[in-house]
Amino acid sequence: MRPVIHAIAGTTAMLTIATFWTSTLVSELFLDQTAVVAVKHAIAVYGLVILVCAMGLTGSSGFALGKTRKGRLVEQKKKRMRFIGINGLLVMLPSALYLYSKSAVAEFDTLFYVVQVLELSAGLVQLFLMSRNFHEGLKLAGKLRSRPA
Repeated sequence: MRPVIHAIAGTTAMLTIATFWTSTLVSELFLDQTAVVAVKHAIAVYGLVILVCAMGLTGSSGFALGKTRKGRLVEQKKKRMRFIGINGLLVMLPSALYLYSKSAVAEFDTLFYVVQVLELSAGLVQLFLMSRNFHEGLKLAGKLRSRPA
């Protein structure tokens, strides 16, 4: 049951970040400021709850699964997960809250856009690292075969 919970939580976290990233990019590039405010509000008020729960469940279930497994793939996943957690807590979460607070009062200044670029960049890093963990999780579960060297 733990592997299923881990897979569902990890997939939910990845899809949530991808949704944040895509919604932000579309609203910023193609829609008006009202849409940007709506996206920032949805992310800060609703989306972060989903993401934090999914990430917490992914981390705790992964930790539990990792207790019984050893090897290079498990160690790589653990190492990446530390960086994913730090990036999320120190860059993405504060950025999302800052951007929401600035958008709520229609302050779309230079600092807003600098933080926006930082958040989008950190989101791409998160998605890349999480996709690597996802891929290696499939290998560990026997769903993918390793390529011959």
